[in-house]
Parts: sequence; C-alpha cells; structure tokens
Amino acid sequence: MTNDDLLLLQTSVFTGITTDEIRDMLSCLSARETTFTKDEIIFSYGETITGIGIVLEGSVHIVKEDFWGNANLMAECAPGDIFGEAYAINSTEPLEMNIFAASTCRILFLEVSKILTVCPSACAFHNRLIRNLLTLVSRKNFQLNRKLEHMSKRTTREKLLSYLSMESKKANASTFTIPFNRQQLADYLSVDRSAMSNELCKLRDAGILEFNKNTFTIFEKND
Repeated sequence: MTNDDLLLLQTSVFTGITTDEIRDMLSCLSARETTFTKDEIIFSYGETITGIGIVLEGSVHIVKEDFWGNANLMAECAPGDIFGEAYAINSTEPLEMNIFAASTCRILFLEVSKILTVCPSACAFHNRLIRNLLTLVSRKNFQLNRKLEHMSKRTTREKLLSYLSMESKKANASTFTIPFNRQQLADYLSVDRSAMSNELCKLRDAGILEFNKNTFTIFEKND
C-alpha cells in the first residue's frame, strides 16, 4: 500500500471505502494527478470548474481578494483535504476566489459529474461516495459559519479571542498549534497584521495568553 493509498483512505470523500475499491473507482471518476509549484494558480477567479481537488502533498491556499487587491485567506488545505467541491457541483457558477499552491504540491482531481452519476460498471460503493460528498459540503458550510462568527466580532481583540477559543476547544487543550503564520492569521480574520500583532502582545502582557510562533496557550480568566 502506497502513501497515497493511505492518504486517500483517510479523506472524507472515501470514508468507508477500501483501498482496492478506491483504485477501481478512480478510473470511473476520470482521476488525474497534477503537480503545481509554489504560488502557481490551480483555479482562478471567474473560472468555472467541474472537478474537485484532493491534496496529496504540499498545501493549498484559498484566497479571496477585493477590488483593491486586499487578500482574505479563506482556507488552507493540507494533505488529505479537498477543495472546489461546491463550485464543481454547481459547475455554472464562476469562482469568487483564487486557489493556488502555497508550496509545491500534488493534487488529485476527480470529476464531480462522474461522482453524482452512477457509473456504467455500477461500483458497489458509489452511493457511499455520493453520501460522503454531501457530508463534506455540509461540513464545509459549518466551517464557513465558524469563520463568519469570528469575523462578525467588532474588534481585532474579539476576533482573535473568538478564533483562539475555538482552536483550543478543537484541540481539547489550553495549549495548541494553529495552521497559520501571522500574515495568514491576519488574512483569515480580515484584520491588519500590525494591529493584530500589537493586540496579541497586549493579551500576552495581560496574562490572557502566551505564544511562540503559531503555538498558543490560553489561560482561564481570573474573577
């Protein structure tokens, strides 16, 4: 079993499907693998797409820019993560963001139309694949709602505490590591990086948290 096989077994779209079954299904799904170099565009704003991408190696950033070019990092995709599914399902809707390689990466593309239509060979687990895709879309909607929850806070301080509180709960620990560097975190929260860094220092000085690069420890508030 290859590293790619192990990775695909762990992806949400192939949950409950064995390695042999995945291999058989890939040809039915017109699977193709492409390598991208750092900063290379995978999908660009205004483009319509028909396939979803699965990150096999490296990382991918999904970035939305306004009229003036101000970037908002919507998501970072690591190995095993999937992107583009909502637009691929609604293939007439043009992309409202850019998707690019944050590092050299390998991407496996699957045609959504082949997923949503039962193949002529009637793969035994095709229905499971469809359910997995719908579950994935639902989960991504929850993630977007969480991001909107952070962004709806009025101040940079409130946005930071909202995000860090959520990451602590996800890790079930007061010390945790986030997937963003400072600029990426600022983009994700739609705040100025300098203002955010200043606020982090104020929170540290107030004894609310400690940090070392992208590892944070938050403390309970004293009454």
